[in-house]
Formats: sequence, structure tokens, C-alpha cells
Amino acid sequence: MNYNEYKEAVKQLNIYAYHYYVLDDAITTDEVYDKLYHEVLSYENEHPKELLSDSPTQRVGDVITDKFEKASHLSRMWSLEDIFNAEDLEAWLKKTYKLDENISFYCEPKYDGASLNLIYENGELIQAITRGDGSVGEEITVNVKTIRSIPLSIMHKERIEIRGEVVIFKSVFEAMNRQRAKEDEDLFANPRNVAAGSLRLLDSSITAKRNLVFLPYGIGENTLTHKLLSERMEYIYSLGFKKPPQSAKCKGFEEIERIYETMNKERDSYEMMLDGMVIKVDEISSQIDMGYTVKNPRWSVAYKFPAIEKITTIKEIKLQVGRSGAVTPVAVVEPTDIDGVVVERATLHNFDEIDRKDIRIGDKVIILRSGDVIPKIIKVLVHERDGSEVKYERPTLCPVCHSELLQEEVLTKCQNLSCDARVVNSIMYFASKPCLNIDGLGIKIVEVLFKSGLVRNVIDLFDLTLEKLLALEGFKEKKSQNLLNALHDAKGCEHWRFINSLGIEHIGEVASKTLSIQFGFSWTGATKEQIIECEGIGEEMAESVLEFVRVNLSIIERLHEILQPKEPVQKEEAQENPFKAKVVVLTGTMSESRGVIKEMLEKLDAKVSGSVSKKTDFLIYGEDAGSKYDKAMGLGVKCLTETQMREML
Repeated sequence: MNYNEYKEAVKQLNIYAYHYYVLDDAITTDEVYDKLYHEVLSYENEHPKELLSDSPTQRVGDVITDKFEKASHLSRMWSLEDIFNAEDLEAWLKKTYKLDENISFYCEPKYDGASLNLIYENGELIQAITRGDGSVGEEITVNVKTIRSIPLSIMHKERIEIRGEVVIFKSVFEAMNRQRAKEDEDLFANPRNVAAGSLRLLDSSITAKRNLVFLPYGIGENTLTHKLLSERMEYIYSLGFKKPPQSAKCKGFEEIERIYETMNKERDSYEMMLDGMVIKVDEISSQIDMGYTVKNPRWSVAYKFPAIEKITTIKEIKLQVGRSGAVTPVAVVEPTDIDGVVVERATLHNFDEIDRKDIRIGDKVIILRSGDVIPKIIKVLVHERDGSEVKYERPTLCPVCHSELLQEEVLTKCQNLSCDARVVNSIMYFASKPCLNIDGLGIKIVEVLFKSGLVRNVIDLFDLTLEKLLALEGFKEKKSQNLLNALHDAKGCEHWRFINSLGIEHIGEVASKTLSIQFGFSWTGATKEQIIECEGIGEEMAESVLEFVRVNLSIIERLHEILQPKEPVQKEEAQENPFKAKVVVLTGTMSESRGVIKEMLEKLDAKVSGSVSKKTDFLIYGEDAGSKYDKAMGLGVKCLTETQMREML
């Protein structure tokens, strides 16, 4: 084979792959494809300098990375406003027609997968980035090159961003779970989670085996001249991308409703999971004129499919113990298929919910699953009872450590910090950024340490040695030493971080700082009256501190001895400024990290809170502001952009 024959062979292999993976129309046999593939591979091994970037041999994942780097999108990836019924559609159309009456619409499926942004330059795929916060995501180009429905090169030579959703077909997902069941491995929860997780695997060879599929739904930065979005998308498909199972151009309410009803009715027959239909203004010039709100494009909306209800039977009620010790009841139900997901559990929220709905073991109930929401019981079918149903008795002891449970209004809690069920989550919280910020203590590592018996509580972390870690499967010397270094660096932490890391119920970052400044190292000896006198701390919070100290004083003292936190620094009073003594909430993406802005505001004596309430004085927002912005607007809280905040200062 000479170079020209090699080029033709690569071209032919890509044609075979396009017909097989994009058009679902195989035009050759596996034998013919494999023979030509190995001829190409042989030529490339002998002439490595002549390797073509779009050769199918470049799709074989064989790269293992330590982590993914952050990367910026060329243009922002927006989220869509959701609507749920015909009334919502009518209201959205009314708003949209006010902006421009002479418009038509383009409708396509809303895929239930993981968003991805592809950047092509000079016809080559140069970067693939996860959605992230819409402005910055993670670069996962190595993994994405293993997805055979994504062309490595296209005929379009100018720079372009092609956005789409990565999915796993339902048949592939079911086959994966059958195989996992045979190998006695945990089953995957749903196709969306598998797709998202597969994109971010550090070992690209595993991603290559997952049979991911890319379905384009939009375009970011581009130089295209088409006047209609529908024309642009047809052009994108012509470059070698997979078409949606259904799309339509239409005008007005009745046509949109008709397409929506058809898509909703037929969605079970589609190869991929859908959770709605996307409606977009078709005219590009109108899209530009309409622009964007703080969060969404005004010219597009997601029309979600209705929540699905099914009847099932409660087999038992199990208890889960969280990091804070909160004991939550969960209903175990007869396995029920809801929109392609087999549901075996439903949330019960708390024990008051069980009493209020008179939920009994053996009851037939209606459960509802809507999108990402955990299934919940919405109705007990009392008329179906035959007398065999059993009333549920509230627990008085922790189901794991058998300590006495504390009843605090609707919450039932285990206060024992050494309770096995609390340990993993407690360690994760202990190591998190607002606490001790111990790099390298991810959930998988913590679980391995716990299951091995090396770490049974947070104190055990500081007894780890290189020898102990190297004895564990998957722990190499560099990784182990990095973890030990991070644990050592946690010593001498700020005192408030030490308090916050303990995970006391109701005591977060702000309250931890208050306790640290007010009492210093003697905070564990403060009385209820003294604690309540602190600004921002009420009776319930004070009770929680006292209860925690009573149960865990010896652990607190031992941790203090190990970590040797810094002596609390008394805060200097800030000069007069617009934010002094004001409650401020931050949301959205800003010019610098929210942590930096939070620290700046706290130096101005502002109280920076994590949630919006009637007591909030200011909400300061950046791009892609979420539900906090909506809530603040609803409560009449003064909302400022980052620029307005800086102008006030």
C-alpha cells in the first residue's frame, strides 16, 4: 500500500463507518471492514509521520489521564426555560410574539443525555468540552474521539461550535446491565447517568467500549449564512452528523401541540431516552433580535413530557442515615418500569409524611416520577387494602449504631459521630472546600479506605501511612504520597474551618465563624444562653451545638489536638459601606470565583448567606443565575449585577 492508496482506504473506512453509525445502514460486512482497517493500521505503523488525523485508528481509546483540564466555550451554552402544558405554551408564545410576530418554529426532541460542545477548525475536531457552567467546562477531547458518530474531520473549514447531546441507546443500556448482572456488579441506574459518567472516565479505553452516540441540537460560534435554523441543522447533518428521529417546521400553537402530542406518544419507540420537545424560533435574525434573559434564550423553550404515574406495592420501609445523622425513611417498592427506568425505591421525606398519608407496608400506592426527580408516593390506594397491611412504627434507635435517636421537630437524628453510616459522608464533608479542603479525598477513595478498615472515623485519616496505603489495591506511591501531603497541609487550619468540618446540624460556615470569633478555643464550654446571644444563632442551632458536644466531646478534643487550628483572629470593624451588616446572597458565574467575592464582602462586614429568604438584603448575580435569582425576584429582594455591586463600592 502506498500513500495514495492509504488515503483512499481511510476515506473508504470513514464512509463505511458513516453508513453504519450515523445512517444505520451497513454497506459492507465486518470482515471487509476489519481487513481494510488492519491494512491501514499496518501502513501507519510503518509510516507514522504520514498518519491522517481522521483515520479510524485514532478512535481507539488507550489514554489514561490524571484529571481533565478546564476549557472555555467560544460562546455561551444556555439553559432552556421549561414549560409543562398547553397553558404554559400559550403564555410563552404570547411573550414571543410580542417580540416578533412574523416568525415560525423549529421543533426537535429534547434528548435525556449529557450536553457536549465540539469545536472544529480547518475541518478538524480540535476540542470537545462538557457543558460545565455554560461558560467553562472540562476538556474531554480524548474520550470524545472514541465516539464513532462524531466525525474527526468535516468539509466545513471555518471555525464552528457544534452542540449536541451524548446518549446511550436503550438497547445498549439494557445489554450492559444484563452483563453487569451476570458478573454480580451493581446495575447502572439509567442511560443518562451512564452517558454522562462515560464521558468523564479517566481511562478512554472504557469510554470507547460504551457505544456512546452524539446527536447535534444546535450551533455556537459560526460564520454560516443560512437564514433559518432548520437550514443550518440540515447543513450540520450533511457534514456527517446523525439526524434526530423526528423534527418539524411549524407555525403557531395548534401545529406545535400536534407535533408535541405525536412525539410524546411515539417516544417509547425511539432508540434514545427523551424527556420533552425543544421549540426554537426558526428565523436566525429574529433569534438575534430577541436575545437572552439572565438565564435563557427568549427564542427557545423546552416543552417537557408529563410526569409518569404508576401503581406499585410497598414491600418494606428502610432507613438511611446521612452525614448530619438525619434518619430518612425510604419505601422499597415492587420493581416498576417508569419511562425506561426500573424504580425500586420512593422517597418518604420524613416520618411525619408516613403518618400524614397513613402509609403502611403492603399498601398499593401511586408513585410519580418526573424527569430527574426521585420518585415519590402521591397517593395510597386505601380501597385496595385487604387487612394484611402493617402500620409502621417510628424508630427510637439508630438502625446502624443503635444510639438513641434525637427527635427535632420533623427531623429524626443520630448524633453519634462514629456511627458507620455517617462516617463516609462525614469524611467527605470534613475534606470539602468550605471545611479542611483536603485534596484527593474523593468519594471512591474514602469508600476504599472505609471498607478496608483503615479509616473508621475522621481521626483515623491522620494515622494513615505510606505503607498502609500502598497495601491497598489501586494506590500507587505518587497518589498515596499526595494524599498524605494533603492531610498534613490540613494541620494549622483556620479555627472556624475546624468547627465547620465537624458537620454539626444547622451549623454552617457563617455560624462556625461566629462561634470561633465569639468563643475561640473555648466554644465547646459555652452555655445555651451564651450561644443564643451570638448574632444569627437561634435556639435550635444552640441546642444542636450543645447536643453535638455532649455526644462527641472526646472526638472534638482529639481532632483539635491533631489539627492544631490557628488561634481565632478578632475581626476588625469595617468602615461604613452599602453592604455592612447586610445579608447578601451570591449566584451565577462572575468575573472571579464566588469564594473571592464572598471573602471581599465579608471583610466589608456583610453576612454572606447560601440561601435566599425574606431577610436577604441583596442578591448579587452573574451569568447563568439559577433558582436563587427567581426566588429573590419573587420576594422583592434587591438584585444587583456584579458590575452594579462594584459601582456601589
